[in-house]
Amino acid sequence: MSHKQELQKKIEDRTAVCCIIGLGYVGLPLAVELAATGFTVYGIDLNTNKVEAVNRGESYIPDVSNKMVKEGVDSGKLKATTDFSVVKDCDVVSICVPTPLNKTRDPDISYIISALEVGIVPHVHPGMLVVLESTTYPGTTEEVIVPALISGNLKVGEDIFVAFSPERVDPGNPHFQTGNIPKVVGGMTKNCCHIATLLYSSFLAKVHPVSSAAVAEMVKIHENTFRSVNIALVNELALMCDRLGIDVWEVIEGASTKPFGFMPFYPGPGLGGHCIPIDPYYLSWKARSVGFEARFIELAGQVNSSMPMHVVNKASDALNSVGKALRGSNVLILGVAYKSDIDDERESPAIDIIDRLIAKGAMITYLDSYIPELDVGTTVLSASEISLELLQETDLAIIVTAHSDFDYDFILEQVPLILDTRNAIKSRQDKVWRI
Repeated sequence: MSHKQELQKKIEDRTAVCCIIGLGYVGLPLAVELAATGFTVYGIDLNTNKVEAVNRGESYIPDVSNKMVKEGVDSGKLKATTDFSVVKDCDVVSICVPTPLNKTRDPDISYIISALEVGIVPHVHPGMLVVLESTTYPGTTEEVIVPALISGNLKVGEDIFVAFSPERVDPGNPHFQTGNIPKVVGGMTKNCCHIATLLYSSFLAKVHPVSSAAVAEMVKIHENTFRSVNIALVNELALMCDRLGIDVWEVIEGASTKPFGFMPFYPGPGLGGHCIPIDPYYLSWKARSVGFEARFIELAGQVNSSMPMHVVNKASDALNSVGKALRGSNVLILGVAYKSDIDDERESPAIDIIDRLIAKGAMITYLDSYIPELDVGTTVLSASEISLELLQETDLAIIVTAHSDFDYDFILEQVPLILDTRNAIKSRQDKVWRI
């Protein structure tokens, strides 16, 4: 029996042992889904708090319930560890680690390389499927993953199987989660694609194979670049409408009545999260390596990154309109997570906005039941509790993240001035400014 046939049989009868490296927003949901389908799953993470939580049957990801984790742990199908040696006993390894940007906005794939060098290469063996799920530039699987794995004379597509399958996680989305989001799979060979497709088809609703790992890598980058560019377009429209004295939100509402050829995007205080502010730069970096200038991507990045400064300028204008300076004013930030109703502040525009406001002398407090502490430069802020006294002492409230647990009517009654960057307050009043 060939290695492919043996691995195929293990996947089909659920005896394949799986390993997920990285138990974050991507890795934990994936591990839980695999365990629920009957696979034995080891989750590896260097964060001991995460490992201990999983082994207690507790979830730290809002989209994954404690019940789901506990069922996996109690059945013996789900275990978490910091020990990479478990990889030697695994048939499937998925890499779900962060891929941030460095200070020069170039790709930082050090977490992928570390997962390879520390976790996989010392324990790689024939009959193993390795899947990279971390978002990265086209060519990473072929140029980084494969050379590391074949150093022991293993042949890709015969001895080991390598694929890329991009994560599609949308934290806080009540309708689409890991189990029902279509999965794109691209293998290094046809055998690789076949084995990876077989694996994902065993526990996901729909799998879409493509012709290569590079195509799958480009699919993910294209998805998020599409969003980045269109958000930049509507952000630029918002800046233009601000100059023209036109309500951009009313413009979007009107345009959205067109039943074809239009998809609404909405302006905001800036981009946040682990994908949209980062992934397009992976593509533009790769494009430069082959002498191609990705002008739309670079321009979109410039527009989107300018929005926090626009918010600060609007805050200053709003305070000036009532005879107050930004310096010395009490500014209340409503929401610091990067999107509503989640506990993730990665790349949140609130961080840049607060940093700039502090630099201009504003006195900052913030409300966010999801983020108890926030690192802003060299300052660590703690979330305040909403109170009548806090609101009445506020000179300006800025809605940065429109959490559903905010009582906007109450806030509107008590605060003398509001800058709403999310159109959370629908009523048009002189005290409510918009970007």
